[in-house]
Amino acid sequence: MSETVHDPAAPPADRFWLASYPAGMAAEIAPLSHPSIGAFVEASCSRFAARPAFTSMGRTLTFKQFEAESRKVAAWLQGRGLERGDRVAVMMPNILQNPVVIFGILRAGFVVVNVNPLYTPRELEHQLKDSGAKTLFVLENFAGTVAKVAARTALRDVVVTTMGDMLGLKGLLVNFVVRKVKKLVPAWSLPGHIPFRQVLAEGANAALRPVAQDPHDVAFLQYTGGTTGISKGATLTQANLLSNMEQIRLWIEPTFQTRKRPDQLVFVCALPLYHIFALTVNGLMGIALGGHNILIPNPRDIPAFVKELGKHRIHIFPGLNTLFNALMNNPGFARLDLSGLMLTLGGGMAVQRPVAERWRAMTGCSITEGYGLSETSPVATANRFDRSDFTGTIGLPLPSTEIDIRDDDGKRLALGEIGEICIRGPQVMAGYWQRPDETATAMTADGFFRSGDIGFMTEGAIPRLSTARRT
Repeated sequence: MSETVHDPAAPPADRFWLASYPAGMAAEIAPLSHPSIGAFVEASCSRFAARPAFTSMGRTLTFKQFEAESRKVAAWLQGRGLERGDRVAVMMPNILQNPVVIFGILRAGFVVVNVNPLYTPRELEHQLKDSGAKTLFVLENFAGTVAKVAARTALRDVVVTTMGDMLGLKGLLVNFVVRKVKKLVPAWSLPGHIPFRQVLAEGANAALRPVAQDPHDVAFLQYTGGTTGISKGATLTQANLLSNMEQIRLWIEPTFQTRKRPDQLVFVCALPLYHIFALTVNGLMGIALGGHNILIPNPRDIPAFVKELGKHRIHIFPGLNTLFNALMNNPGFARLDLSGLMLTLGGGMAVQRPVAERWRAMTGCSITEGYGLSETSPVATANRFDRSDFTGTIGLPLPSTEIDIRDDDGKRLALGEIGEICIRGPQVMAGYWQRPDETATAMTADGFFRSGDIGFMTEGAIPRLSTARRT
């Protein structure tokens, strides 16, 4: 695979948008303070040890407990004969096991392959074969899909977890309801599979060997949706994710110039962690800021979602247009106390103005749109978080990010002309996994990623006209 490296010495675009930055906002991020995501997680868990980190279905893990549980997973993986850089797939919704496993994989020195649990057998088989994943962690609800394709993949170990595995005694009741009452677990058979609780038990008795990781080491294979062809794995390095996390961290700071920073920020994590938006904004940002993530396993169950929201004082809510709309159509939502809400972040699709206006009227908080892709870890642009108006645009390039609007021949277009949004910055992927031809097509000679999305640039904003991928 060829690797495209962002060259900060390359001639920059005319970054006129910097004049529209909030006062005091840095144009560039500082050098990374950690060489890997694993090292970053360990440092944050030590710093915020006593704080709650993740809550799901009534069970909370503190940062100290999260560190300990992910360490068990990491130590167990190191004992399975995997080699540095091997891929480990994760196929779960937002339950406690998800972040524990993801960050355990990274701490062990392996690569995470995020898998949508709703994949068809054909889609799952393609992703497992393409990534060459040797181990898979899956919730039992989706084990039947794995059973249909496992024999045709490189999988050595399949670890199966249940909804209740990390919920203590309550987990027995949860498993009974999920299996017998709601009947959400189709019959499955995976001879030789390993129960997740066994992984934790064996990992508790094993030592985690330190792993020397480099910022350019691969951290995630984040697969594209495949809407315009075969799904491709965006190769995201340690530096890609850590850089985007730092870019967002800088961008969020002006929020607290007009509103007091809470003792601990509380995030709603309704978008699935296998999606890059939630992974970075909830997972990494939550850990970086010592925040408390409320994991929502099934955001489609709106009544249960609203009930969960009522238990917490929420500060940051990343979501999608459709999710915001569904919540507001639930009668119970209007009765929630959302006076603590400081940021509502819209991504994944364009936010409709009527939805944004209704959300502000109901919550007192504007929806702030941003833009990005799996290939950009994901955030490339965002509206200012210290503004209360809904702009209907995708905002400004984040620090250390350059945007060009180019024609089909790669020529930069003038302001106001419609063309392809091209992105350069430290969050841009290293390339597509094992697809040098696709990488060469997607990357320009001067290091810009060709998004395939259409837009035009004005003085200070980049409105998105279409999200249809051309490439």
